Amino acid sequence: MYTLPALSLYIHIPWCVRKCPYCDFNSHATQAGEDIPEAAYIAALLQDLAVELKAVAGRRLHSVFIGGGTPSLMSAAGIGEVLTFVKTHIDCESDMEVTLEANPGTFEQAKFAGFLEQGVNRLSIGVQSFDDDCLQALGRIHSARQAKLAIGKAQALGFERINLDLMHGLPGQTLASGLADLQQALDFGTDHLSWYQLTIEPNTEFYSRPPNLPDEDVLVDIQDQGQVLIEAAGLSQYEISAYSKPASQARHNLNYWRFGDYVGVGAGAHGKVSYWQDGNMVIERRVKLRQPKAYMSAINALSSSHIVTPEELQLEFFMNALRLQAGVSTDDYLANTGQALTSVTDALASARKAGLMMPDRLQASPLGWRFLNDLLTYFE
Repeated sequence: MYTLPALSLYIHIPWCVRKCPYCDFNSHATQAGEDIPEAAYIAALLQDLAVELKAVAGRRLHSVFIGGGTPSLMSAAGIGEVLTFVKTHIDCESDMEVTLEANPGTFEQAKFAGFLEQGVNRLSIGVQSFDDDCLQALGRIHSARQAKLAIGKAQALGFERINLDLMHGLPGQTLASGLADLQQALDFGTDHLSWYQLTIEPNTEFYSRPPNLPDEDVLVDIQDQGQVLIEAAGLSQYEISAYSKPASQARHNLNYWRFGDYVGVGAGAHGKVSYWQDGNMVIERRVKLRQPKAYMSAINALSSSHIVTPEELQLEFFMNALRLQAGVSTDDYLANTGQALTSVTDALASARKAGLMMPDRLQASPLGWRFLNDLLTYFE
């Protein structure tokens, strides 16, 4: 019996109250005074799920991540309806991680108890900053006070797993304010932190109208001194921008980085699913229709699909696996790609000779992790 990688599910909710100027995700601002078309969207999601879950029948679901957009704009009952459908139509791990991204605004906070009751057991709260000036510059609609209240409420309700999403290198940020931001997040004692530098992406408002960002020396100091604060708080870095307490790593994201499979449903969602065909592992990437109206009205929500070629496979694998500080074992390459490790022997030898990879694992050396983009060129 052939084995396949672990299987996860990503559910995309495409609406936000406002489109942030740095955001390049598939998110769409709601019209002023209008509610999101929740019922119609759930109907489309269930139709999409029925097709996708049928294709992976017999496999066990490892994790669910509900992202966006702002998924917490959905009602708790709506989220529950989707999760019930999932659990009815596919075998799920008994302790399956179910994450929902939440905005810390007052409106969303009122739903936290309902999300917990409906089976969400991990919240990822989009704080971004505890500085009101920075939040305003980022186009966020919540305040620092609301963010603190949201975290406290989630903890009081009994969410044992909470991720705080925090950025640094923000417009107008200094070394002192950047570290103060980070310390406030750490003071909550949550088990997971996503901490990463603001980057200016194409097709965003910041790209066409760049803000005044800290200079390179300040950015380096925030990163270096921030790492010290994080380690002192008992969190360890296990991925480029992810830190956690022991055994609290994001299971869903780990599956991405280990090149596991994931079904993607929702407007613009991406998926990667493997299957065996004539003795060979086939890896297919699937993308759903991007515009919510088109997605909700489509009989078939699939926008495109692509079979990953052997030439593409090695770069895709290492782009994910080398993000992990510990990398992956050599056995994982065959298990998750269906290809023998001998297919990348020359690239590995060259990267190790340059001092960019460790000798016995598929793992970047400290130098390689620092210059990850340079390391990845060996696998192109």
